[in-house]
Amino acid sequence: MALETFIDATFALFTFETIIWLLAGVIVGIIVGGLPGLGPPLGMAIILPMTLPLEAADALILLVGVYSGSMYGGSIAAILINTPGVSSSAATMFDGYPMSKQGRAATALSISATASAFAGLFTITALILFSPFLIEMVLAVGTPERFLVALLGLSMITVITRGSFAKGLLAGVAGLLITTIGSAQPIAMDMRYTDSLLLFDGIDFVAVLIGLFAIAEMMKLAGQEGGIAEGSVTINREGITDGIVSTVTRPVTVIKSGMIGMIVGAIPGAGATVSNFVAYSEAVRASSDPDSFGSGNEVGVVASEASNNGTVAGSLVPAISFGIPGSSSTAVLIGGFLMHGVQPGIQMFDANQELQLTYTMLLALLVGNVVILAFGLLAVTRLGYLTKIDTDYIIPMVVVLSFLGTYALRINPIDIVTIIVFGVIGFYMVRYNYSVIAFVLGVVLGDIAEDNLRTALHLSDGSYMIFINPLEYGRWLSLVLSIMIFALLFGPFIKRGITSLRSS
Repeated sequence: MALETFIDATFALFTFETIIWLLAGVIVGIIVGGLPGLGPPLGMAIILPMTLPLEAADALILLVGVYSGSMYGGSIAAILINTPGVSSSAATMFDGYPMSKQGRAATALSISATASAFAGLFTITALILFSPFLIEMVLAVGTPERFLVALLGLSMITVITRGSFAKGLLAGVAGLLITTIGSAQPIAMDMRYTDSLLLFDGIDFVAVLIGLFAIAEMMKLAGQEGGIAEGSVTINREGITDGIVSTVTRPVTVIKSGMIGMIVGAIPGAGATVSNFVAYSEAVRASSDPDSFGSGNEVGVVASEASNNGTVAGSLVPAISFGIPGSSSTAVLIGGFLMHGVQPGIQMFDANQELQLTYTMLLALLVGNVVILAFGLLAVTRLGYLTKIDTDYIIPMVVVLSFLGTYALRINPIDIVTIIVFGVIGFYMVRYNYSVIAFVLGVVLGDIAEDNLRTALHLSDGSYMIFINPLEYGRWLSLVLSIMIFALLFGPFIKRGITSLRSS
């Protein structure tokens, strides 16, 4: 029966009208993702009311097309102008933008399109084949596991920090402190480090990211003549071919990063930003030349972009299975479900109920990734020219888009102040060799870690044993994650001690 439903879903997708809505969604998503500060939640929220006249399948295909397209689109701004089009493309900047400065924008952009599409195709196929197992996995994840995943991401500071370890640690702690500003709990009125209601919800991490990267980089470019690229710019078919070859010759990185994105994306509250940094950090850890990351290493772009579209597949699991939004994007998608009379739940995988709609959506994502690949490779030769435009034109455009995009997210004037302040901070962090990556990890993961730690301790009556004692609490996944964190933090020291004992 499931096979018959799958065939029916295929026929339902490949109709002229449905394919048009899919193409429209992906292209709108790429545009929205490429505009600094906007991203999939805002793009989907704008589109949502417009889907009312559509059939449920067409409406949801349009929404997931915007979601998937914007995940790729964020890499365009990240690579070309060092600006996170979406927060989940932040790690792409670390190596993508240096490649643009080296005149290899075409290669970086083609890597982004190829890695995004291949990882998306792989993870969506895996989701179709292994959806029952994935549902069981999501059921096993609670607040203790979400806290430990955030802590695992914070532990990556030990892997990604280059130069002074003390400076990297200080930057990470500073990022964590930023997340303590504002209300301690969503339902509480007590305020930390401020009396202003503008800071009740804290400092928006998207505003921090745009300030750290976009504004700081524009300050740096203000003293530079010519375009972004410091050398000759390669915008030709050879550069595109190099990017494709660079991706397809690294299948392990693509699959591993895609799976990281899928697993982390399936954890409610984690999302693409977390998986982006975890996948990038894992690529650094596994590399034989970790010091080359941050200066134009192609593996960094492959890992970061593969994790993005992998997260899309993972985030759909809790959304369609339990109606639990894994991110703000899937929260809007669930709104689309309900608006069109579709109730998320286990019935979405029941052949007698909504399984055909589920398969149609997943197949639409498969086709959408092919569209992303085609668009990305065809547009490379045009997009790459942006690195040759004089900075006198680029700087005002990026600054204006950054301010507009940031303000549009929350309509909070404090976000304008935030991007200015962190633009200055980011400028001087780079100048004095403080780890911006460590700082960003702290900012992104701080709220997630704090909220889930508070809830987990409430469940255990204040006992920290909930993270390491599966016999009492029945949470074996927590123990596994705790062991991974311990190995990440203390593994290098233990290995060094063993080596020293053997040599003596």
